[in-house]
Amino acid sequence: MSELLQYIITGITVGMVYSLIALSFVLIWKSSGVANLALGQMVLVFSWFTYGMLVQAGLPLWLGLGLVVLFSLGMGWLIERAALRPLIAQPILSLIAVTLGMAFFIEGLVSFIWPRSVAALPRIFPEDVIHIGTAVVSQEYLWAAGISLLLFAVLSFYFKYSRMGIAMRATADDQLAVQACGVPVTRIFSRSWMFAAVLAAVGGVLMASIGGITHGLVETGLKSFSVVILGGLNSFLGAILAGPIIGLAENVGGGYLTPLTWPGVKEVIPFIIIVIVMFVKPYGLFGEERIERI
Repeated sequence: MSELLQYIITGITVGMVYSLIALSFVLIWKSSGVANLALGQMVLVFSWFTYGMLVQAGLPLWLGLGLVVLFSLGMGWLIERAALRPLIAQPILSLIAVTLGMAFFIEGLVSFIWPRSVAALPRIFPEDVIHIGTAVVSQEYLWAAGISLLLFAVLSFYFKYSRMGIAMRATADDQLAVQACGVPVTRIFSRSWMFAAVLAAVGGVLMASIGGITHGLVETGLKSFSVVILGGLNSFLGAILAGPIIGLAENVGGGYLTPLTWPGVKEVIPFIIIVIVMFVKPYGLFGEERIERI
């Protein structure tokens, strides 16, 4: 029983970080219709940049993390401005090819700047473990869940009550109508990429604080795609709820199936879920069903 409780708590907390990274994908998709295939690589580069600030440069925690946020904002702006804005109104295949090219470029850049394959961040959260019933949980997991919940709440209020948030939601529904009202759509696109980059950076730091920095963080971005597929491509609520489901399936399934199958089954479970969802409910749990008549 204690083993099951451990799997459940770990799965939910890690799943909430998956949700946070998945929100980065949904945010860009809703505002501009671009599928960011470089999400995993962005998570990786932000994690290594954090390592560079905190370990290699030896900066204080508050300053190093602040620079990570500024770096993510700048990178999000640069990607949208230099790579994607020239392709506005171009075929969707061109946009997909660009984000895929960015993924390989970022991964190569990371390997060039940080040739090490494994690294660890300095301890960001308290060392003491928390006892929840019979389970013993490291504080990294609980802090990761708490920070994810806080960012969910902040984003929800931003999109519901702020002028720019309302404009971003309107752009997601009808870009032409928003342009006709005088709203600068290109500014909306830039803001979306900047916000999405910050979410990817926070998610990367949280995952690196739990399991260290490895190229497996690219797979974390891929697992977040399973959250997006399960929740729905254009649903914030779906991303928030689907993350813990994926995390639970991964940890509980991996914990009990590994002795019966093979050691890597845990890593495969999110992608099995993608295949099942595509067959059973291709729009996801909360995705909007679009019917196009020809």
